[in-house]
Amino acid sequence: MLAPLQRLEQLKARVREAIATPAFTRAHGLVSLALELPQPLHAAPELSGPRFQFAHNHRGELRAGYGIAAEWRAEGEQRLRQLRQRARATAPDWHQLDPDETGLGGFAMLGFAATPEPTTTPGASDLPNAVYWIPEVALNTTNEQSALILTTRLPVEPEALLARWDDWLERLVPLLAQPARTPQTPATLERGPSEPALEPWRDLVLAALDAIERDGPLEKLVLCRRQRLQGHRRFDLDRLNDALAYLFPSCQVINVRHREGCFVAATPERLFTLRGRRVEADAIAGTACRAADAARDAALTVELLGCAKNLHEHQVVVEAVRAALERCCERIEPIEGPQVMQLNNAQHLWSLVRGEIDAEGDVFSLAELLHPTPATNGQPRRDAHDWLRRNEPFERDWYTGAAGIVEPDLSGELWVLLRCARVAGDTAELYAGAGIVPGSDPVSEWEEIDHKLAAMSTALQFA
Repeated sequence: MLAPLQRLEQLKARVREAIATPAFTRAHGLVSLALELPQPLHAAPELSGPRFQFAHNHRGELRAGYGIAAEWRAEGEQRLRQLRQRARATAPDWHQLDPDETGLGGFAMLGFAATPEPTTTPGASDLPNAVYWIPEVALNTTNEQSALILTTRLPVEPEALLARWDDWLERLVPLLAQPARTPQTPATLERGPSEPALEPWRDLVLAALDAIERDGPLEKLVLCRRQRLQGHRRFDLDRLNDALAYLFPSCQVINVRHREGCFVAATPERLFTLRGRRVEADAIAGTACRAADAARDAALTVELLGCAKNLHEHQVVVEAVRAALERCCERIEPIEGPQVMQLNNAQHLWSLVRGEIDAEGDVFSLAELLHPTPATNGQPRRDAHDWLRRNEPFERDWYTGAAGIVEPDLSGELWVLLRCARVAGDTAELYAGAGIVPGSDPVSEWEEIDHKLAAMSTALQFA
């Protein structure tokens, strides 16, 4: 195996060879160069500047992006359609070079906030309302293959590009060989006030139940809480990613930094996966806690599968996901579920909805149809959105939005942004929510959210 310095010089030489090819002399478009790395990566190094990372421990997948080769932003009701137009215009002129035949290439990130309206809270987020982001440098690793990918817009002056990419390689490549990080000693975190506090929370839940039980259209509302945690040291985001991957190996661990603060999530819920014309979407709703005792834990699972309140909440989501996919799919397969998805700190009812998308469908059209789901917003979604905008005490920002990886052909995978935190220095703001349907109890829903908040607060102790 090459030493880090030898690997760096080899990659620099490969870059020089590639830049001399005709692909880099075109007058417009994008070009991505994929260079094989000798072994799969288990973590993406921290570098200053814009960065995103998606890691799934059980699947052995890691995607990370650094810097910005191209980026488009949007907000408002047409935000996904505007980004779709940009992505469709870009895709035909996005040239992929893969001299090592890795089968891996350039990719983009699509991410967006919970609602299309721009935030009115000063300093609420460093992230755009919606963004389609192609990184200048990327890492793509699977169980079988790993590649470093460099992307530039065209036209470009070769010497300037070579200098810029050499700088990226010198910063990144030595870090790829670093040994695994040792765990931090668990730190004590100071818990700030919850927003809303318990009594206003009771009032909010009762107001939601009243709105649902009237003769109006509302079947379900999803209410959320925000919890501030104060650390005694600056949070190490790499260690936070490691802790989340270890504690929640079946979740997608997401880390996005656009300016100063970072948005971090460990989410169990895909919005959808689109490969070719085949689409899969998760329907997750209905929650119970876990127990240390095996017999009690099994009993909680049985209770969850037999709970009328949770089954009703789950079925609302299943029907909404199926109805959304029927609008863009030529065929919907029989739905699998409900099954129980078990995480370290909670278990959820889960069903899988599959279909074959029509020829015009892509990640943007699917996102517009499926987001927000009743699992994060309510049902019907427009009525739920309007009620939440009037009654929730704070703006959600990217919490319950979605983010994921988009391939150049506009296939890809998006995840619902749950179990989230905004992290800046030694401060973290955590978000989690609960679905309100007839039969919901304010105290039980408060406790359910506490279990969900524990996912991120436990990991933060090791960061």
